[in-house]
Amino acid sequence: MGLSGISKSTVSKLCKDIDERVGEFLNRPLTGEWPYVWLDATYLKVRQGGRIVPVAAIIAVAANTEGRREIIGLGVGPSETATFWTEFLRSLKARGLDGVRLVISDAHTGLRAARAG
Repeated sequence: MGLSGISKSTVSKLCKDIDERVGEFLNRPLTGEWPYVWLDATYLKVRQGGRIVPVAAIIAVAANTEGRREIIGLGVGPSETATFWTEFLRSLKARGLDGVRLVISDAHTGLRAARAG
C-alpha cells in the first residue's frame, strides 16, 4: 500500500478498528421501509486451515421509499444452502427489515427454499 516502517502492533490495531466498524455497519438497525431488495451471491476463494476453499458471499441491497439504495446485509458461508439463506434473511428481519414488496434474485434453489420456509 506504499507504506513502510509500520509495526505489527499498528497493523493489528488498524485491522481491529476496521473489523469493529464493519461489524457495526453489518449489524446496524434497519429503520423505515425497504420495499425493494436485491439478493445475490458469488463464490470467493479463501484460505482456511492452510487450504484454499470456495465460500459463498451473499449480499442484500435494498432501496428505501425515497429510492436510496444501501447494502443492508452481507454474509459469508460454505455454500448457498437453504439454511444459510434462512439465517441471513432472519437476521435482516431481526434488524428491522420491513415493508418489502419486491425481491429480485436469481432464484437459486437454496434461496427459494429459504423463502418458502
